[in-house]
Amino acid sequence: MKKVLKSLSEDEYKLVRKTKKSAMAGLDEDHLIDLHSRIRRARNKSVTQYRRAGAKKVKAKGGRGAAKAANVHNAARAEVFEKSLSRVSARLATVSREAARELRAERLDRARTSSPATEIDPDAEGKVSSAGRPRIDTTRESPGRKKYEASTIAAGARRQTKKDRRHSS
Repeated sequence: MKKVLKSLSEDEYKLVRKTKKSAMAGLDEDHLIDLHSRIRRARNKSVTQYRRAGAKKVKAKGGRGAAKAANVHNAARAEVFEKSLSRVSARLATVSREAARELRAERLDRARTSSPATEIDPDAEGKVSSAGRPRIDTTRESPGRKKYEASTIAAGARRQTKKDRRHSS
């Protein structure tokens, strides 16, 4: 592993070092996504080089087994990036879950504080009155809704006409 790390270019080595737990500890979700995409690109490049070099060596070596032995270094480079990608993916998943949990809690708090308080009126005979804003369905007036309802009515009329024609003959 150390031998392979020493064979990486300066930029690749720095990129792999950024995937250590201690280096990723302070990164937020956006920075982790950026790092994830950079590592994925480097991994894809290494895998492509490994496959192409292996394909070229098959003919020269006379078989896939011999070609694989001659291509160990490229496979090890690809494996280094694969492990780095795995570390970043795991950290990104953890941070994303935490962010989603916080966002959900924030939304629930906001919903609890802004929702109208319901009061039970003893004279209302089981009906609940709301002191908050009135709840009106504004989607009923939208053009899309009107089109949808007209389409549904027309489809029902066509079905009924078809049925009437069958039974009237």
